[in-house]
Amino acid sequence: MTRSTTDEAAAPPLPSPKERRRLREAKSLSEEQVAEAVGVTRATVRSWETGRTSPRGRKRALYAKLIAPDPEPVPATRPKTVRRKERPERPAPAAEPVSVAPAPTPAAVAPAAVAPTSAREPVPTGSPTPEPAPTRSPVPASASAPPVPASAPPPPEAEPAVPRLSPDEAFDALYTHSAPGLVRQTYLLTGRRSLARESVERAFQLAWHRWPEVAVDRDPVGWVRAAAYEYAMSPWHRLRRVHRHPDAPPSEPARRALFEALLDLPPAYRRTLLLYDGVGLDLPETAAETEASTPAAAGRLEVARAAVAERLPELAAAASPAEQSELLQDRLGGLARAEHVPAPSPARTVRTGSEDKARLWTRAAIAFVALLIGATALTLHTAPTHYEQPVSPPERVGGVPPRGGPQKLTPQDLKLQKVLKEQLAHGPERLVPRIP
Repeated sequence: MTRSTTDEAAAPPLPSPKERRRLREAKSLSEEQVAEAVGVTRATVRSWETGRTSPRGRKRALYAKLIAPDPEPVPATRPKTVRRKERPERPAPAAEPVSVAPAPTPAAVAPAAVAPTSAREPVPTGSPTPEPAPTRSPVPASASAPPVPASAPPPPEAEPAVPRLSPDEAFDALYTHSAPGLVRQTYLLTGRRSLARESVERAFQLAWHRWPEVAVDRDPVGWVRAAAYEYAMSPWHRLRRVHRHPDAPPSEPARRALFEALLDLPPAYRRTLLLYDGVGLDLPETAAETEASTPAAAGRLEVARAAVAERLPELAAAASPAEQSELLQDRLGGLARAEHVPAPSPARTVRTGSEDKARLWTRAAIAFVALLIGATALTLHTAPTHYEQPVSPPERVGGVPPRGGPQKLTPQDLKLQKVLKEQLAHGPERLVPRIP
């Protein structure tokens, strides 16, 4: 029995995979507890939180109800007691004005995408942070509000509305703000300048290809950063000659030591250290982006700091982990700003490249399907229409030799056969040789 379109439309909406994990951890629920409550395995819950799969049907409703944020408590108000025989002389005043914030739209994602993910200062991005979008003026909750007296001051003028951006403009704003900083971060992750630029451009091409999904994401910069890091850390780059070896390290001894210590770390530990101490994410967000549990991310961070502290004496002399984190963040930021990293291509070039690549893959898929259809048609046309049973080889039965069948005619036999067929037969029919 197939599910109807009405059932799928009535399914409760779910937040993004990162938001699902954050809501679960905010309620202090483990993966085992969620799996037991919904009736699935722990691997299925992890697959839901990483975005590989999504729940359906009854399990989707249970999962959405389980991770739904708790409603804010409403302060209890003391009801007014009215006597039975008494009636109010005048109607109750209208409710107080309520401030209404504009709903997030895909076109306005650029101002929201540039907000920092943590209170700590991240690795410099190379461009100033734009001002936040203004909010709408308060709107009265009821249309029957009492008139404003003459002695009251005039109402303030309405603030200008936020201009609605097109998808191209929103993508260009996101790319212009975050692309230079992501290139520098990816350089610290890989130690290769050309690979860092290529990874960021590939990630933005993928983001433009999936722009309806990226535009409504809670953190578009984090979406692109995760895609760029995944591409940059792919082990297949070792087979390319241009990316086989890292670039030359910095000339300054302190920066050279930090650069070599980063590249000596395993990729997962290096990424965890860069996200937490370089970008400024907190531990749950770092664990979610690296697809690891929070204790595993904390262990990787501790091991990575200890390995880097062996190369940097000032880091080992830090009094507390917080001071060590601040010092490491300052050193990573200085290394990212000091090194010359190639500037990314213009946003229009990246968008055009993404569209050309999608068009090329579409044409290749159409050509492959046409070739497959042609090969199938040719096979059906040339294939035999009936089954011909092969002649079994002769066998000796009871010591009697097998009876020999017709042998292959020699050229002389073929010539004689042709002559006999061409000549007219004379005499009785029984004397005419019958040559097959």
